[in-house]
Amino acid sequence: MAGRLIYLIGPSGSGKDSLLDAAREQLTAKGACIARRVITRSAEATGEAAMAVSAAQFEQMREEGAFALHWQANGLQYGIPRIIDQWLEQGHDVLVNGSRGHLAQARLRYPQLQVVLLSVAQDVLRQRLLARGRETPEEVEARLARNARFASEAREADPRLLLLDNSGPLAETVARLLAHLHQ
Repeated sequence: MAGRLIYLIGPSGSGKDSLLDAAREQLTAKGACIARRVITRSAEATGEAAMAVSAAQFEQMREEGAFALHWQANGLQYGIPRIIDQWLEQGHDVLVNGSRGHLAQARLRYPQLQVVLLSVAQDVLRQRLLARGRETPEEVEARLARNARFASEAREADPRLLLLDNSGPLAETVARLLAHLHQ
């Protein structure tokens, strides 16, 4: 029996990487695999357990068919290694830190994927984004507006979508994710 592709999405600052890191040990103990993304930015700047490569390296990997999924966002290239197909065939559930903008393409390749939308109260998200210091206050507000629109549209478009609120303690979000995945 094939495994499930769990496609974790959410706005920047929602805590996707923190959730995956916090749940990693329990997920792997249950036989799930967490894909390590390939990103075109320095290893120090990724903020996640990602593989950092140059734009030229990424393009070479893409041309060689190294990615099951790949996309561009915010001036960076992101790739999910093709190994996930093998994991799925072996019956493992596979979690990926996906992209909201690439969701339609991911669904074409993996029609049965399970979308998990990580949400955060707007005021909490605003504080997290401002504390990161990567964007101006105006850019943060634009992100918040896009996030609100996307969350509303996503819930209407996919009745199977799991919405996880990560505004509170991370341990509670981990528990809800694990409970859902092991139903």
